[in-house]
Amino acid sequence: MCRNCWWIRGEEDQFLPEQLRAGLLDAACKVAGIPLMLRLQPGYDHSYYFISTFMEDHLRWHVERLG
Repeated sequence: MCRNCWWIRGEEDQFLPEQLRAGLLDAACKVAGIPLMLRLQPGYDHSYYFISTFMEDHLRWHVERLG
């Protein structure tokens, strides 16, 4: 079971409004009592550049939780 959730997306991600729908994830986590860190990065989209830029943050988040 997920004890907390981290989700990072670019604010310019073309999939955000219709497919990814961050607001629904936020609402579902609140109902389930799962803390969500939702981070929207200004100026980024869904590209490889976005993913490669924040990969280190992503890996650190997992390392902190896996010990």
